[in-house]
Amino acid sequence: MADVKKIAVLPGDGIGPEVIAEAEKVLKKTEELFGYRFETERGLFGGIAIDQRGTPLPDDTLAICKKADAVLLGAVGGPKWDNNPKELRPETGLLGIRKALGLFSNIRPAVIFDCLKDASTLKPEVLDGTDLIVVRELTGGIYFGEKFRRETANGQEAVDTCVYNVKEVERIVRQGFEIARTRRKKLASVDKANVLETSRLWRETVNRIAPDYPDVELEHVLVDNCAMQLLRRPASFDVIVTENMFGDILSDEAAMLTGSIGMLSSASLGEGSFGLYEPVHGSAPDIAGTGAANPIATILSVALMFRLTFGYHEAADVIDNAVKAVLDAGHRTGDIAVDKSQAIGTTAMGDLIVGAMKK
Repeated sequence: MADVKKIAVLPGDGIGPEVIAEAEKVLKKTEELFGYRFETERGLFGGIAIDQRGTPLPDDTLAICKKADAVLLGAVGGPKWDNNPKELRPETGLLGIRKALGLFSNIRPAVIFDCLKDASTLKPEVLDGTDLIVVRELTGGIYFGEKFRRETANGQEAVDTCVYNVKEVERIVRQGFEIARTRRKKLASVDKANVLETSRLWRETVNRIAPDYPDVELEHVLVDNCAMQLLRRPASFDVIVTENMFGDILSDEAAMLTGSIGMLSSASLGEGSFGLYEPVHGSAPDIAGTGAANPIATILSVALMFRLTFGYHEAADVIDNAVKAVLDAGHRTGDIAVDKSQAIGTTAMGDLIVGAMKK
């Protein structure tokens, strides 16, 4: 009998509970097909936790996550909490959970489905062959540096401090090299070394580590140029590794190459096999409760969980193939449908994918 894998489920806000429900159907189907056993436990997280518990990351939610093998997260945030003080914003919960669980890297694949090329704003010939991963450092940089305001002769001044140390850079860069080794053996390290001291430290560290990976082709790319090249030649990238804020921006740009941010999965990893898995998209409060959300990114996040945390590669392939089969058959949610009148809803898409899952 298979070991029981414990999964902390944090549905979150907006469309989060709706897409999580479809991912849980996939978990159940996987149990039926492969005999795996999953034990899920829910926790409050994000805006709903602020409303009910007065904090975006309650202690009991963090405890559930720490005793789990993996975390499956829906989405957090929304305009309801945008004007809250910093400690009472859903995004603060995200930063807090990453820090508390030691999740220092975010893995975001961006793969083009041939049948969805028309959904992208780029020409199909530009997209041909695009299959890349952005590896983003998660717990350092300007998001975690000291922040304050002060009065000056010119009025109030705001300061955000960007700090990186060698250890933080080395561990994320090595992860980028290791991932590149399993793919096409190309690594693009993205920085702003012509301007920023943190980027100069980043590049020095990358150059020191690179000889340990002679089989991987290394390219240094300035962040502004990378943003342009993702639109000009996306298929030339294999693995992109970069710091926190650059990675936040570039991974969202890469997501839109696919035509919809609702298509892309992500993993936040630390040391060992533990990971937090979530769709790249946000809580989409404008469509929450309408049944129109695309659950594919969350379902693909389950496949990513199977690969990176559980080592269930066959089951991950079954999920990926089911998604491809459903899309190839012409089924679309509203965000990726050319003819919006033919779009199907969240539940229908989830049911079709589960129905297509076969060993």
